[in-house]
Amino acid sequence: MIEVRLLKPGKGQIVRYPATVLTRDGHSVTVQAIWQLGRVDLGLFSIEPGDVMIETFYDNRWYNIFRVQRPDGVTRGWYCNLARPARIDNQVIETEDLEIDLIVSADRERITITDCEEYAARGLAQAEPATDAALRAALVELRDLIRRGAPPFALTAAQNRSGEISG
Repeated sequence: MIEVRLLKPGKGQIVRYPATVLTRDGHSVTVQAIWQLGRVDLGLFSIEPGDVMIETFYDNRWYNIFRVQRPDGVTRGWYCNLARPARIDNQVIETEDLEIDLIVSADRERITITDCEEYAARGLAQAEPATDAALRAALVELRDLIRRGAPPFALTAAQNRSGEISG
């Protein structure tokens, strides 16, 4: 087990939860956690209690990616959180949310960008121009990964069976 800590300075929150490590390499860790909170409507799909979250955190990228799966393994979609590169060790993954999120449909055909107003309100574009440039580059990189279906946006037939793509 590992503890995930999502720092949300814009909301004055730290979200903590346990997860199981699935894979680890030199710059990332992928974990699995079960969604235990209430239903969250993301527009293109919803996260439901009991959904399986396959979460990839990077120490060299300005985002983390959550694949949201129903309990039967079918992917509902992806939630991409723009964030500072994660701090990863054997006990903890810690990342700072930078407000902007990309919501991606299971077929990868639709993408919604959310919370741009919250990002603007934090004033990072003016206070930290290098951070703003890194976020803009991360958005381009994410769109390219999504378009190509590159990991972690690749799906097996079982994860997208019968074309079931929505919650």
